Amino acid sequence: MDLKSALKLYLITDRRFLKGRSLAKSVEAAILGGVTIVQVREKDVSSRQFHDIASSVKQVTDYYKVPLIINDRLDIAQAVDAAGVHLGQSDLNLLDARRILGPGKVIGISAGNTAEAAEAERNGADYVGIGAVYPTGSKDDADLVGLDGLRNVVSSITIPAVAIGGINASNAKEIFGAGVDGISVISAILDREDIRKAAQDLNI
Repeated sequence: MDLKSALKLYLITDRRFLKGRSLAKSVEAAILGGVTIVQVREKDVSSRQFHDIASSVKQVTDYYKVPLIINDRLDIAQAVDAAGVHLGQSDLNLLDARRILGPGKVIGISAGNTAEAAEAERNGADYVGIGAVYPTGSKDDADLVGLDGLRNVVSSITIPAVAIGGINASNAKEIFGAGVDGISVISAILDREDIRKAAQDLNI
């Protein structure tokens, strides 16, 4: 897998935005619109439910040969044979995660500053997710990095970087101008009536 290319349009799932629509069908529409990687994120479900949701999405991502990333949960990632996991600063230590998952899986790390990004690179992360760039409704407690902060973090590392937080079709171009390899979105795609077109609009 060419990870840099795969990270270009990174969809994170959040069923709250779907208004009852099927997650699997919504992910399919997003992929048809140009999404290149999908992360399943579930916060308030049982392990069984998370597994079933991830499995249904993986059927879609496998069909379209798009990598599937699981948020936080290494056990779910292993159970559905996902491409990898994404870990926050308060999740399982990256070195332990790598020991469990092995060298063949992708591990992404959230970073809000140059120190966190440098540590992630030093410990073997495959990519970092930098944010929140702008205010975002999907994560109220996120500290803001801003465009200048994003540039600083990107220029301090050599591994691929994805921006997250308040990104939409109107600011995606300036985000890419900061040097990132990809943009990560939730509501900019899933909260739109036409999910496929929303993804297309983000394809810079």
